[in-house]
Amino acid sequence: MKIVIQLVLLVVIVALGWFVYSSIMEPVKFKEEMDARQAKVVQHLKDIRNTQFYYKRAHSEYAKSFDSLVAYIRDGEIPVVKIIPDPEDTTFVRTINDTVGFVSVVDSLFGKRINFNFSNLGVIPFSNGELFKLDAGSIERGGVKVSVFESKAHYKTYLYGMDEQAIINLVASKEDIERYPGLKVGSMTEPSTDGNWE
Repeated sequence: MKIVIQLVLLVVIVALGWFVYSSIMEPVKFKEEMDARQAKVVQHLKDIRNTQFYYKRAHSEYAKSFDSLVAYIRDGEIPVVKIIPDPEDTTFVRTINDTVGFVSVVDSLFGKRINFNFSNLGVIPFSNGELFKLDAGSIERGGVKVSVFESKAHYKTYLYGMDEQAIINLVASKEDIERYPGLKVGSMTEPSTDGNWE
């Protein structure tokens, strides 16, 4: 009888140990998976920001849709400018910008990226095909009209399929301090192109 009780206690101890280990490791695994997913979402947001930068240089405003951005990546060109000092300026302060050619946007921005599919620029990784929210327009600052854009992905989209309670807690923690519950770049209220991960 004593051996049976010891075996039962051993099973209970092993079960409790496994439960404690699992409860400790679950948030660690969630954080590791979240960090891996966020790294891919951040890369997409950086790509959106870079493309918007060149789009604005070509069109004097930011793109309001991913269709416009994808068309610009596919068909657009970036001028290659040679900057030389003005020969009439003895102080070497003034320069002359000379356009010497053009390079395609896709080659310039994404030429070194293996298997990069620019048509998926607006698709949030791990989201089951959902798109980043994208908005663009202008605001007034100091009497000057300034172009702005914002692109964002909610936690619920790119953490899709992970522990729902952990996602609810994460969203609540950001909303409690009045922060966007997810990743975003740019702002529709400030002239900023920073990402909230920076």
